[in-house]
Amino acid sequence: MVLQPKPHLSPQEYLAGERQASSKSEYLNGDVFAMAGASARHVLIATNVVRELGTQLKGKDCRVYSADLRVKVSATGLYTYPDVAVVCGHLLFDDEQQDTLLNPTLLAEVLSESTKDYDRGGKFEHYRTLGSLQEYVLIAQDRPHVEHYLRQPDGRWLLEETNRLNDSVTLPSISCTLALAEIYDKADLPQ
Repeated sequence: MVLQPKPHLSPQEYLAGERQASSKSEYLNGDVFAMAGASARHVLIATNVVRELGTQLKGKDCRVYSADLRVKVSATGLYTYPDVAVVCGHLLFDDEQQDTLLNPTLLAEVLSESTKDYDRGGKFEHYRTLGSLQEYVLIAQDRPHVEHYLRQPDGRWLLEETNRLNDSVTLPSISCTLALAEIYDKADLPQ
């Protein structure tokens, strides 16, 4: 049996297909990667974060978006759907469709067993090339645990992490605070 080579798509072909698709896919270097559905706990944690940040950002020049807004990492060509994106100031989009964000200030990912290594490693490596990105938050869904990366003035990233439900994570780039008790509200974490 002869395998047919998988066709590589241009970014324009990917976007044309993605805008018509019933499910989401990520894109990198001509390859399209279907995104698996998320667990109820994953969705609830992401929703809790969007709700908390949305409430705190009222009246401020920042907007919070859920996983349905695509982000393009121009330097590497990655198109992806972070669980939470916050933009402060003017929004920059890839084209007139205004469905692909270029300048997030903060990105957050809820970790899944199948993607946690990529979210911490390769995906964060892509994200770090975004000049606008100031903070990256990784949230475990199987236990209280938040990893918070903050870009320093010299460009290095500082990691702070916590695993106590009575702790909070301060997000200076957007002047918000996330309490772990709110992040994990009703998440029914395993014992």
